[in-house]
Amino acid sequence: MPPDSGNGRVLYVEDDELVRRAGVQSLQLAGFDATGFATAEAALPLIDAQFAGVVVSDIRLPGASGLDLLAQCHECAPDVPVILVTGHGDITMAVQAMRDGAYDFIEKPFASERLIETVRRALERRTLMLENLALRRELAGQDTLAPRIIGKSLAMEQVRRLIANVAPTDAAVLINGDTGAGKELIARSLHELSPRRDKPFVAVNCGALPEPMFESEMFGYEAGAFTGASKRRIGKLEHASGGTLFLDEIESMPLSLQVKLLRVLQDGVLERLGSNQPVRVDLRVAAAAKGDMNEHVAAGTFRRDLLYRLNVVTIALPPLAERREDIVPLFEHFLLDAAVRYQRPAPLLTERDRMRLAQRDWPGNVRELRNAADRYVLGIPDDAATLAGGSEAATQPLKERVEQYERALIADALQQSGGAVAQAAAQLQVAKATLYEKIRRYGLAVRGEQ
Repeated sequence: MPPDSGNGRVLYVEDDELVRRAGVQSLQLAGFDATGFATAEAALPLIDAQFAGVVVSDIRLPGASGLDLLAQCHECAPDVPVILVTGHGDITMAVQAMRDGAYDFIEKPFASERLIETVRRALERRTLMLENLALRRELAGQDTLAPRIIGKSLAMEQVRRLIANVAPTDAAVLINGDTGAGKELIARSLHELSPRRDKPFVAVNCGALPEPMFESEMFGYEAGAFTGASKRRIGKLEHASGGTLFLDEIESMPLSLQVKLLRVLQDGVLERLGSNQPVRVDLRVAAAAKGDMNEHVAAGTFRRDLLYRLNVVTIALPPLAERREDIVPLFEHFLLDAAVRYQRPAPLLTERDRMRLAQRDWPGNVRELRNAADRYVLGIPDDAATLAGGSEAATQPLKERVEQYERALIADALQQSGGAVAQAAAQLQVAKATLYEKIRRYGLAVRGEQ
């Protein structure tokens, strides 16, 4: 499917006016922003490192040749794809040009479909390269900015809207999701987008703290409070005052401490171990949990009144298997992040790679996906099996794999159209009634239409 004209330009260099007009017209009819030029000299001033397009050029031109244009492009814009058009006698020359950095070559005479497909692939590559560069600059300059919440699914759009709505407030937030789904990222985003952003963000994993140490870690203690307490220690609650306290795996908090935490949240006051002096604290709490907290309440392992205090707002993070359209954007983001951290080039994914990524269930969610991206950037051989989906994808029936990919494509089109079915149907080139049936089958959300 051709991109819209906002995705990049095509500079078409051909001295034969009839051939040039035919090529430009074919590209424009396919949806590209194509402009024709009779000479390389006329096109070259438009090409620089920020040029968001590709160049198609005949090799034999008056004045500077297509090979000269290729060489000059590599000097001023080395990442701009250059596609060369050759006559039968120029094949050897074109092959050498590809070794010298040309993106591809097309032999005359050629069908318009061949030109369109080559340009489409080149533009996809150029667009991804520009995104890579932009993200590299962003990652290199990232300091206290709110972490990026990557994802174009309707579920993640809803998460972003909810964060934007509640972040400026002090409302307590309960983040619910599977292991590795990115719950701490949501909590950090709430903090970074809040008036408390300049104060501490303190993360506590309730499941990792041994119960005997829990109270001293959370509330702090005075010197002499117990054997080995040689000096005062400020606890996590006090340290987070003015900022945000993130309580991960809140369902693991011992019952004996839940009532003490509840009192702090209600009164805004705590006492260090070994002290009778109240300490006032002002903090915003974001808690994260796996599974249904009401089941813990029913089982008697979690206090109902504390749950009510913690989940003024609930943010649900669905697993990656339920938002497959987010898998590839996330993986590409993690590739770039890993490339910056490891000082390695960021690999470009093929369409086959993207399809395989989207087919895998990723039971470890975002954490597993990030690790796979790290290994891919590092070139670890075992990662080839991970990217391909491993034995899990290999045993999945073809029908299910096709349906997963189709669902991701439809969800992507709906996201781009803002949920408008008619626009998505036109983009996917399917009948509106057919698309409605598939939307119903896959349980996707749409915008109300007449």
